[in-house]
Amino acid sequence: MKGLSVVRFASGCFIWRRIFKSSKMKQLELYIDGASKGNPGPAGIGAVICENNTVIKNLSFYIGNTTNNVAEYLALIYALQEALILKAQSVKINTDSQLLYKQIKKEYRIKDNKIIPLYQQVMHLLSGFKEFTINFISRKDNRGADKLANLAVKNQLKKFSDRTEGDGNS
Repeated sequence: MKGLSVVRFASGCFIWRRIFKSSKMKQLELYIDGASKGNPGPAGIGAVICENNTVIKNLSFYIGNTTNNVAEYLALIYALQEALILKAQSVKINTDSQLLYKQIKKEYRIKDNKIIPLYQQVMHLLSGFKEFTINFISRKDNRGADKLANLAVKNQLKKFSDRTEGDGNS
């Protein structure tokens, strides 16, 4: 019987199990960006996740005060985690950070001690995929993720501004 397999348990029972062969694995395309106002300063991450050229998820989070490079790595970490949740088997990563791109491709060494654990986490998350590619793209081609990263910072600064204006200490 084509497409079926037999599983025999220790009890002697047998079950038939259908074998699903998917010729196409689920691939997601990730556009990522980090933004820091002041470097270091208030920072945010943005990611646009696409499947078959359709946006399926946008991520935008404020991440506190940090550098732009840390924000870029955290954007990638958030996007990879989301891709794993969405059960992707393959990811195509698009970034406008030449540093992150070259570090992931092992063309640049990592000198910043704050980046080393983030790089290690990225590599661990990437091991959860059957395949991945990373591409260096222009800022113009990464506008969606850039807008989301900056929006996270802008919204946080607005919340802070609204709180300080309302407390009578301004």
